[in-house]
Amino acid sequence: MSSPIISLPPPDAAADSGALLGRFLDHVAERKLVLYPAQEEAILELYDGKNVILNTPTGSGKSLVAAALHFQSLAQGRRSVYTCPIKALVNEKWLALCRQFGPENVGLSTGDASVNRHAPILCCTAEILANIALREGAAADVQDVIMDEFHYYADRERGTAWQVPLLTLPRTRFLLMSATLGETAFFAEELTRLNGLETVTVASKDRPVPLEFSYAETPLAQTLEGLVTGGKAPVYVVHFTQADAAQSAQDFMSTNVCTREEKERIAHALEGFKFTSPYGPEIKKWLRHGIGLHHAGLLPKYRVLVEQLAQRGLLKVICGTDTLGVGINVPIRTVLLTQLCKFSGQKTGILSARDFHQISGRAGRKGFDDVGWVVAQAPAHAIENLLLEQKQAGGGKKFVKRKPPERNFVNWDKQTFARLMVAPPERLTSQFQITHGMLLNVLSRPTDGGRALQALIARCHEMPKAKKALTRRGWQLFRSLVERGIIEFIPQTIEGAKVRVNVELQDDFSMNQTLSLYVHDTLPLMDPQAPDYALVVLTLVESILEDPDLILRRQLDKVKGQAVAEMKMQGIEYNQRMEELEKLEYPKPNRDFIYSTFNAFAAKHPWVGQENIRPKSIAREMFEEFRSFADYIKIYELQRAEGMLLRHLSSVHKVLAQTVPDAAKNDTLREMEIYLATMLRQIDSSLLEEWEKMRDPAYVPRGEQPEVRPPGAEEAARDITRDAKAFTAAIRNRIFTFLRALTSGDL
Repeated sequence: MSSPIISLPPPDAAADSGALLGRFLDHVAERKLVLYPAQEEAILELYDGKNVILNTPTGSGKSLVAAALHFQSLAQGRRSVYTCPIKALVNEKWLALCRQFGPENVGLSTGDASVNRHAPILCCTAEILANIALREGAAADVQDVIMDEFHYYADRERGTAWQVPLLTLPRTRFLLMSATLGETAFFAEELTRLNGLETVTVASKDRPVPLEFSYAETPLAQTLEGLVTGGKAPVYVVHFTQADAAQSAQDFMSTNVCTREEKERIAHALEGFKFTSPYGPEIKKWLRHGIGLHHAGLLPKYRVLVEQLAQRGLLKVICGTDTLGVGINVPIRTVLLTQLCKFSGQKTGILSARDFHQISGRAGRKGFDDVGWVVAQAPAHAIENLLLEQKQAGGGKKFVKRKPPERNFVNWDKQTFARLMVAPPERLTSQFQITHGMLLNVLSRPTDGGRALQALIARCHEMPKAKKALTRRGWQLFRSLVERGIIEFIPQTIEGAKVRVNVELQDDFSMNQTLSLYVHDTLPLMDPQAPDYALVVLTLVESILEDPDLILRRQLDKVKGQAVAEMKMQGIEYNQRMEELEKLEYPKPNRDFIYSTFNAFAAKHPWVGQENIRPKSIAREMFEEFRSFADYIKIYELQRAEGMLLRHLSSVHKVLAQTVPDAAKNDTLREMEIYLATMLRQIDSSLLEEWEKMRDPAYVPRGEQPEVRPPGAEEAARDITRDAKAFTAAIRNRIFTFLRALTSGDL
C-alpha cells in the first residue's frame, strides 16, 4: 500500500485539538509551505471547534484548510464529508485525498461511481450529502462537512442540495468555501442557529498571484500564438459549448505550440494509455501536439488524463468549457475567454460577475508564476470588421460590415470587460424546492418523518409566502405517493414514524426524477405478458429523462437521410421533399400511449406544472438493434459526445434499477439492467483502477475485455433476415451478380 502524505498520530498519542494542530503545522513546515494569514486564521478557528466560512480568492490555499479539517476529524475518530458541485471535481479531490490520507481512509460516492463509501472521509456530490441529510437528519454519521464552491447554493437547478445540509444536520460542523460568496452574514447566523457553534467568516481579497487583464482584437488563433510565443502558456481557452471547444482544439493543430522535445515527453507520458473509445484516436492526436480537451462530454478517463498531463506541465493549450470556474485542478498561466456571453439554460446574456471571477481567478500558478493573465476576445464579427477597416485604410476596397450572430449572442465590448473586472459577486439567493425524492428520503426515517418534513420547510431560507406554496406542493406530492401505495401509514403507532416507504419496494427505491411517479403510475396499465413489455418500460424510463439534444439531432438527421433517399426513388419533387422533411421527428416509440397516459396523469396532479414528458429511443434502440456503446457512437458520429451518451445510459440504469419496482420487472428487464451495469463499468473503470493502484502499487488492471453487447446480440448476428433492408439488398446483389455472369457466359 502506498504511504499517505499526511501521517496520522499513533493510536496512543494525544488527540486533543492543540496536539493535532501542532502535528498538522509540522506537516506544513516539512513541505516547506508558508501559510497565508487567511489560511492560518481559518485553521486556528476550525481547531477551536467553530464553523468557518472561507471567502478567499482562487489559488489562496482553501484546499489546505480543508485538509486540516479532514486531518483533525480523522485523528479524533470523527467522519468528514467533502462535497462540491460536479462529479469530475469530486473524482479529482477523491484521488488527491487518497494520496494525502491513504486510500483505505477515503471513499467516493457520486451517483455514477461508489468506492469505499463508508470510509471516515467521504468525497461526494452535494446531492449525495443532501440525501444522507434528508434520510438520517441529526442521526447522520457526519461530524464535519466541507462544502466547496458553496456559491452553487444559488444555482436554479441544484441549489436545494446545497441548502438541505444547513437545515438538517444540527450535530455537524461546517466549512463553507468559495472565492465568490459575496455577503455572508446570513449564512453565519444560520449555521450558528443550526448547531449552536460560533461561526467565523474569514475573508480576504489578497491573491498569491496577481492578475493582469487585456482585451484582444486579433483572431483567436493569432491571439493564442502570441500568448504561447510570449511565454504565457499554459493557456486555458474557455468556450461555452463543448462543440466549440473541440473545434478550437482541431483548429489549433495548425499552430505549433510545442517543440520536438516537448512532444517526445508527451508521447512518453502517453505510453500504455488505452484510447479505446471511438473518440480516443482524435484526443490522442491533439494531446501529442500539446493540446488538451476538457469538458463534461468526454469520458472521465480522458478528463483525468488531461488533468494529469497538465499538472506535469506537458500541455501548452487546453480547450475546454467553463468547468474551469468550478475548481478543476488544471494549473494554468493564462485564461483566454473566447466570448463574454453565455446561455444560462433560459436565455443568452453577459456573464455574471460571479462566473467571470470564478473563471478568471484560475489564471496564475502559485509557486510558478509572478502574474496570471486574463485575456478576453472581442466578438468575431468585430475583429473581422476591424481587419477590413485596416485593409481599406491601406488602399483596399470598400467593404460591407459583418453583422453579429442573430441567435444565442449578446454583444460585448471593452467596456463590458472593464465592468466585469470590478463588479462584486451577486447576492446568493435561496432556490429551495420540494420533490418526490425529498419526501421519500425524509419519510424513510425511523422517527416521525412527517414532522421532520414540516420542520424542513419551516427552516428553509425562503420567504414566508414561498414557504406556504412549498407546504401546499409538499402536501400534493405526499397525497400522490400515498394514493399509489408508495407511502403507507403505520397502524397503531404512538411514537416514531407514522408512515413508511412500502416494504415491498427494493431497498434502494428512489424517485429522483421529477416525473418518476408517472412511471410508477403507468406500469399497472401495461400487460407484463406482452412481447414488447420490457421495451415499452424502457421507453417510459427514457421519457422522464432530460433530452440529450445532440444525440436526438443525429437520430433525426438519419431519419431525414433515409426519407430523402426513399422520396428520390419515388420521384418526389424537391419542394415537396422539403415540406415532408419538416414533418419528421426523431424516433418516439409508443408515443400515443405515452402522451395519452401522461396527459391523464398531469390532469390529476396539479404539481406537474410545466414539466413535460419526452419520449425518445436511445437505450431502447441499442437493445433493439443489438448495438454496443462503440457501435452507437460510430453510427451516429457521436465521438465528441461520448460522455453525453454515457451519462444518459447511466441515468437510464439508475431509474430502471431504483424507480421501477422489482415486482414490475420480468426476466428481459432484469437482463437489460445487468447489461447496462456491466457496460457502464467496462466503458470507464479508470477511477477504480487509480484507487486500486494506490492501495497496492503492484496492482495490474485487467486486460482489455470484449465489448459488452445487449442480450441476444450473438443470435441476432447469425440471423441474416433480421435487418429486412440489408437482407433485401444482399439478395439483389447476389441476383445481379448471377445475371451478369449468366449474360457474359461466365457460368
